[in-house]
This record gives sequence, structure tokens and C-alpha cells, in this order.
Amino acid sequence: MTPIDHIRRDHDTLTAIRRDLHAHPELGMEEHRTADLVARKLEEWGIEVHRGVGGTGVVGVLREGAGNRAIGLRADMDALPMEEATDLPFRSTVPGRMHACGHDGHTAMLLGAAKYLAETRCFSGTVNLIFQPGEEGCGGALAMLADGLFERFPCDAIFGMHNRTGMDVGTYAVREGPAMAGGAFFDILVGGKGSHGARPEEGIDPVLTACHVATALQSIVSRNLSPRDPAVVSVTKVTGGDAYNVIPQTAVISGTARFFAREVGEEIEDAMRRLAEGVAAGFGATASLDWRLIFAPTVNAPEPTAAVVDAVRDLVGEAKLITTKPPVMGSEDFSFMLEQVPGAYLNLGNGPGFSPHHPGYAFNDAAIPFGAGLYARLVEMGLPKATET
Repeated sequence: MTPIDHIRRDHDTLTAIRRDLHAHPELGMEEHRTADLVARKLEEWGIEVHRGVGGTGVVGVLREGAGNRAIGLRADMDALPMEEATDLPFRSTVPGRMHACGHDGHTAMLLGAAKYLAETRCFSGTVNLIFQPGEEGCGGALAMLADGLFERFPCDAIFGMHNRTGMDVGTYAVREGPAMAGGAFFDILVGGKGSHGARPEEGIDPVLTACHVATALQSIVSRNLSPRDPAVVSVTKVTGGDAYNVIPQTAVISGTARFFAREVGEEIEDAMRRLAEGVAAGFGATASLDWRLIFAPTVNAPEPTAAVVDAVRDLVGEAKLITTKPPVMGSEDFSFMLEQVPGAYLNLGNGPGFSPHHPGYAFNDAAIPFGAGLYARLVEMGLPKATET
């Protein structure tokens, strides 16, 4: 019997947990109810529990045999600040909050793996079950790392996964090297001199300046970076002023940048500061850049990626494995953990439907045994029991 088959026996229980989490979504770093539910389930299954890691994070530790290696398995727990637009019987009960990215499903899958491993114990070593808060740009991974995650719970390899709409349930996708982009948010404060809208010659217009800066920023990717370094710079907001007849003192340009290497992100930051200050100076204005790295690039290490490939082949066969999907410009803060411990991040099929972050998105509960089963098989293959002679 494979781990997937074994875990299917608990499918109803895990689905009930997932739907309970869906009905009670919590935002990043506020996952108190979710963390308590996770901790209580782990304790119920005889797993050592550590609460409050990096705020609302939970780590379960399961040891078996004399093996000296450790594997980390990670799931995110937070929801998004948006209204749900489904008619599901377990739809969100919290206005303005929704599990629109499937983190409720990720949590249920890791709980399923934890229950299976606690029951079967077909491994030798240590499994660290990492339930992370605040993945949606809230700094949850960095908070756990700052709280000594890998000093307190050392790992030789770490694995994470995310559901993928449009991939069949029971299929998996993984690639070595860059898998997801790093992401930064930026704000550029443009300072001018306010005046009456009818007398622009008496002022320095920060709105006009901001518009020219926003246009100039689009030259960064095409004229400052190598064509071999894919990147995106998007201005998503320009704000300034409150009245039709007043030229304001300031304006603000906001947006995001995406890149597959930290050094490319640094090049974008340098070019953005240089362009903003230079263009603003040409108008007699000033500009200051606030650049915030929210996500590092997600880079899968060779050996852990190969371990995922082997585990998928063992569980469901070569036909259910995809290794050719190109990297995506979306971002994931599991990347910060991968910078400290070699690991791999993969996609799990969620079937047809709306993509994550859509108000009509729905996690497919049929995927739970496949996610939990792969986590379990990674442990069994990565921490094998000694063969008796």
C-alpha cells in the first residue's frame, strides 16, 4: 500500500479539517485559531509540538530510529484580504477574508503526512513539520528564520509545494534551478513645490515629474539588464494631490519588480534610484526610493529536486511527472528558507477552475492524499530505515 492509499483512509477527516480552516480564514501573522488547531492535531497524534515560532508558526518534531539526518516539510497557513465569491457550504464566515490561494489545503496536506508518519514510522531520523504564517507578503518565513528555525530544528533538506490550477489532480511539476521569481515592492516619493493649478509657473509639479519617472522606469529591463536575465518592472500606482485646482507638494509612484537572481534585483534597484533622481532633478524636483525585498528568488537545489522526481515516479509513475514547466514570475517566500537549506518547491495538480487569488477560487480536496502522500514518501526515501540482515 502506498502512502497515498493509506492517507485516503483519512480523507474525510482531512477534508473536514481543510473546510473548517476555509470557513475561518486568518490573515498573515494573525493565524491564532489555525495554529492552535494544527498544534492540537499534532499533539493528538503524539508529535512533539513547538508553538509561537516566528509569531504564529508551529513546528512539529517526529523522531524515529537512530538516523542522524533530518528533513523539513513546510506548509503555509494564511489567507488573503478579499471577499469570497463562491456558494460553497463552507465558504468564509469572515467578511473580507478568504483562503483564495489554497493554504488551507496545504495545511491539511501536511497534517495528513504528519498523521501517516506518526502511525507508520517507516523512516529513521527526524522530520520537522513546519507550519508557516504570513506567506502572502507578510514576512512569515523571515520571522521564523529570525526566531532560529534551522538552529532549533536543523534540516538537511526541506520541501514545500503549492497547488496549481490547470494541472490534473494527481500530477506533479518540479524543475531544478530557478522556479519562481524574487519580488520587491517599491515606492518613489517625488517632492515638488505646490501651487495653484492656474499658476503652474509658481510651483514644481510632482505629478508631471512622477509621470515622466514612471515612463523612464520602463527602460530598466530593456536597456539596463542583459537579455539573458528575465525581469519585470511594473508601476501599479501613481498618487498625488487632493483637489482639481491644486498642484500638490508630493506624488508617489508604487509598484513591483520581479527577477530570478538576487544580483539582478540589485541592478534594478540601482537603476531605479538613478533614473528617479535624475529625471526628477531635470524638473527641479526630488525623488527618493523605498525598495523592499519581499521575496527572494525560489531556487531548487539539484539533489532535493532529484529526490522529488524519484518520489513522484515511485508513487504515481513517470506519466504523472512534469519537469518542463518554465519558471514563473510569481513569488513565494519559501525562497528564504531555500537560501539557508537546500530543498525543492513543487506544484501539485488542483484540476480545472479559477486560479489562486481569484474570488471564485476553490481548492480541490481530491488533491489532499496526493500532496500528503508525496511528503510522506520523500521522508521514507530520504530517511530510510536500515535493512535487516
